[in-house]
Amino acid sequence: MPDIKHFDPDEALDRVVRLFWEHGAATTSIQAVATATGLNRSSLYATFGGKRELYLAALRRYLRDHSHRAFAFVAEDGRGLPAIREFFAGLIELRCTGPYAGWGCMAVNAHAGGERDDPEVRGLLDDHHERLRGAMRTALLTARSQGDLSPGADIDAAAETLALLAYGVNLRSRAGAEAAGLRRTVDVALGAVGAMGASG
Repeated sequence: MPDIKHFDPDEALDRVVRLFWEHGAATTSIQAVATATGLNRSSLYATFGGKRELYLAALRRYLRDHSHRAFAFVAEDGRGLPAIREFFAGLIELRCTGPYAGWGCMAVNAHAGGERDDPEVRGLLDDHHERLRGAMRTALLTARSQGDLSPGADIDAAAETLALLAYGVNLRSRAGAEAAGLRRTVDVALGAVGAMGASG
């Protein structure tokens, strides 16, 4: 007889996402996962595989439900610089207030932790970076078409700078930086990007 699951794998994975997001892979044991999900180890292994497979599934879910949606907003919004400003405002709000305050970004946390040594994790992180940079590049191209950036602005360099700024917000918020200080830093950085328009 096939094993019949008496739990919702999607709901269980959402709990696993939150566990790895807050604590990282290195300090999260299978027992901690079992406790958080209310499942025994055999059910976890049968459904998701071992700890590595669990982490990969959780990271993919996080990227799909959090990162990719935010990047799509920036790329598809159509306002250019205001969309970028709104992205950073929302990012700081999420990282500094509410139930996930101080958790940072699961992908950025992986960049800073040992998770990045896994080739499959590294591939997901590289894709995450390309999506983030690509979204910023699309919004910057929109800004240039609207006359908000000079025709000669280095779009690729600016997009990379904004991606790194997002990483910095995530890391500093996890370390306890206050929202007001992060907003001032972002305002200065985005002011410099916007100043490209004045140089044309």
